[in-house]
Amino acid sequence: MKLGAVGRYTLLTIAGILSLAPLLWMMLSSLKPGGDIIARPFSFDFSQLTLHNFRAMLDTIPIGTGFRNTAIVVVIKGALTMIFCPMAGFAFAKYAFPGKRVLFATVLTTLMLPTLVLLIPLLLEMSQLGWVSTFQALILPGAIDAFGVFWMRQVIMAIPDELLDAARVDGAGELRIFASIVLPVIRPGLAALGVLTFINIYNDFVWPVVAVNDEQHQTLQVMLSALAQNIRSGQLGADWTSVWGQLLAASTVAAIPVLVVFIVLQRHLIKGVMAGSLKG
Repeated sequence: MKLGAVGRYTLLTIAGILSLAPLLWMMLSSLKPGGDIIARPFSFDFSQLTLHNFRAMLDTIPIGTGFRNTAIVVVIKGALTMIFCPMAGFAFAKYAFPGKRVLFATVLTTLMLPTLVLLIPLLLEMSQLGWVSTFQALILPGAIDAFGVFWMRQVIMAIPDELLDAARVDGAGELRIFASIVLPVIRPGLAALGVLTFINIYNDFVWPVVAVNDEQHQTLQVMLSALAQNIRSGQLGADWTSVWGQLLAASTVAAIPVLVVFIVLQRHLIKGVMAGSLKG
């Protein structure tokens, strides 16, 4: 093996260790007694590992409700993104229509707007519709994501026009072309969009914390952010050792779905990123 390759693999190994170290520390620390987390943060006595933090966390917050609400939002909002973003990307990539450039520039412009700029207008709109603290407020805003449209356009542009024209000559309609030719070709890009969409929706915090005021509709991330405050004002008082133990336990549980999705679909994610960078 050449020296350059050894150096690259060494750097990648170090980067991997540095990336995984905080995650591993969080998971192991969630099994430690609360006092040991504060007193000896980097020491692990495997004989004293306990599930007390997880039991206390389950007694403090309805994390099952948070998972349920997050799953509902991820499935429905993700489905809307995966259906409509490829369609819009197909239109921008393969059709010529009046105002196409202006419309696409407008879509790209929305990517440059900070999320905080949109919060007040969106919240006022949800209030007028009577959707505050409902699943509609969590799902519909941002369901057709500008980044998703842009990503799908970049991927679909790599499909030769001759392939689509041949299908039209054979009598295929536009929906048939989209479903039978475009979608199978862009599967790597779709898989990458699916992973990115899942992570984006699953980790979203700013909009859910603004749009939802009741615990019944709170997502997992909102519950995690409120955990420390709920504990301090509840039965544990100012016991920060218990606070940290439960926070680490809840964070460990919340990280599992993301890790599973990434491990299972990482190959498709890499292929999709490469597919989206072929032509712009």
